[in-house]
Amino acid sequence: MSVLDAIRGRRSIRAYSSKHIDNDTVALLLDAAHWAPSAMNLQPWCFAVVQNKPLLHRISQEAKEVVLHSPLWSSSLEKKLTPLADPGFDIFYGAGTLVVICAKTEGFEPTGDAYFAGQNLMLAAYSLGLGTCVVGFAREVLQKEHFRKELSIPEGFTPVLPIIVGYPTEVPHEPKREVPSIVSWIR
Repeated sequence: MSVLDAIRGRRSIRAYSSKHIDNDTVALLLDAAHWAPSAMNLQPWCFAVVQNKPLLHRISQEAKEVVLHSPLWSSSLEKKLTPLADPGFDIFYGAGTLVVICAKTEGFEPTGDAYFAGQNLMLAAYSLGLGTCVVGFAREVLQKEHFRKELSIPEGFTPVLPIIVGYPTEVPHEPKREVPSIVSWIR
């Protein structure tokens, strides 16, 4: 698969099988992530991997509560919050692996660099037949001290990009893409 095919083919997946991702595959994804570019090659990231179903369930439940009671989320999502009120709704869509990319809290563009690492991870996953989805709902709850401690996130780092990974059971159709808006092209 070419890089361009992976860029054009990857989708945010919201339906996963219960099939477990083995340690070697997760290690391969993390290797791809750490090859991402970073400002001054500082590599200001670390990774936490969660494959424990009860812990994923607790994170999901607590994240739903945070989002449902947050003015920031409720004002921006309005009617889309309905599934979050369902106790059975899983914000991780049944995926058995959560990779939390953390960025240093200080430095030159650590959050942007962590996002580059996330893109590498998601493209690598797609090339291996896996699905991924960034779950922004989980970010705030993962930053709480009890989850930081449970995930062994080191001092000086903060969770910025929670990505679920798994074997997709449904793949959305290709979204309509507009021609890029080029504001200038100076020759």
